Amino acid sequence: MIGFFLKADKAQVLSLAAVAIVLIALADWAVGTRASLGLLYIIPIMMGATVLLPWQTALLAIACSALRAFFDLPYPQTLELLLRFVFAFLAYTGLGLFVTALIRNRELAVKHLADVRREQSLRREAEEQLNLLAESSPAAILTIDARGTVLAANRAADNLFSIPQDETLRGRGIGVYLPVLADALQYQSGPQGLRTAAQCQGRRENDELFLAHTWFSSYNAADGPRLAAIVVDSSEEMRDREEQGLQQLMKGNRIAAAAVSHEVRNLCSAISLVCTNLTEKHRLAADEDLQALINLVGGLERIASSDLHGRAPDVEPISLQEVLDDLRIVIEPDWREVNGSISWDLPLPMPVVLAERHGLLQAFLNLTQNSHRAVQDRPVRELSISVSVEDQTASIRFRDSGPGITSPEHLFEPFQPGSDGTGLGLYVSRAVVRSYGGELRYEPQSVGSCFTVEVQTA
Repeated sequence: MIGFFLKADKAQVLSLAAVAIVLIALADWAVGTRASLGLLYIIPIMMGATVLLPWQTALLAIACSALRAFFDLPYPQTLELLLRFVFAFLAYTGLGLFVTALIRNRELAVKHLADVRREQSLRREAEEQLNLLAESSPAAILTIDARGTVLAANRAADNLFSIPQDETLRGRGIGVYLPVLADALQYQSGPQGLRTAAQCQGRRENDELFLAHTWFSSYNAADGPRLAAIVVDSSEEMRDREEQGLQQLMKGNRIAAAAVSHEVRNLCSAISLVCTNLTEKHRLAADEDLQALINLVGGLERIASSDLHGRAPDVEPISLQEVLDDLRIVIEPDWREVNGSISWDLPLPMPVVLAERHGLLQAFLNLTQNSHRAVQDRPVRELSISVSVEDQTASIRFRDSGPGITSPEHLFEPFQPGSDGTGLGLYVSRAVVRSYGGELRYEPQSVGSCFTVEVQTA
């Protein structure tokens, strides 16, 4: 019955309560003083309490108490009448407030049950999403208990460690496959846990080694510390990186050797000229030592004349935006450390150029490092990198706020005296850019220095 009144409209409930009060009052009037029907007023009180506020319920209780007292007349003593009215009011009000409290508790229970069901639904949905994410992830995801046993692992983990098709990594010791994770469990990380990344060697089920890149964190459970880890195979990236580094090293060595050969040829030419002058001036053409020296110089010149540049690199269309994005990642932290700033003036869309990505990045990096060293002692430390395209040529300019270049005519000569290192940086960078059919040149500025790299657009 209470459920009916809770679902009914407020006006309907109050109308039924009013009808009940009228009927009870008529019945009480008809009975007169022979019997009291005041107990029946609890019915409209309970009905009204389902939709009324507490103070409104109290007003209804006053009305019902007054009707009960009126139809219980005459009483010989006014005090007894007053006491009956007060006791009736308290009884009706207490009953109404009790019903209100029951309804309120019921509403809270229903709301709490709905919240619990909603939370359970959201939790199930989150668990399904996490399971789907873990199972569809190309990276191995696994959790490990305090003993180093794998508690959960997705299919990518089974594939990474070459677990047979009808078996799983769960239940196996992780120390056989990734010792770094087993060692991490022995580390006392405290209540906050351990969150870090590591590169290490991993071992597959077939004893094949691979380079593993792992991200893992520890957390505490009832049975001790646990680890959650994400593992990927970085072997292919390492091979590509090392091969690319070796190619750049060999290219740089060839360019450096060519620079040395060029200087040796110049020295040999000068020595040959001196030998010729000595032969003519002092008539030493028959001198065996002088002839031996001339032969030695000739042999050294022939060795230095060998082609050490090798074949041209394989150029391909590359995105200049991606190369400059890589450059930004590398150089911006160094400029922030010296309170410097880098401004980028890049057109949209960025061009695609014909070059070799790693070599072009190394040339850019060499120019920016020169600018970084040049502004160390300057009050203003700024670098501006801009790109412009004209006549199928992309020009990348590097302007800094350094002291400028005092002798620009000797900039690209190898083995510059007074330079940092061997003095081959600009020489090698220009040789690399020229191998792509481009050019590296210096543009005089009133303040600072400016270098321009020109490469062909695809």
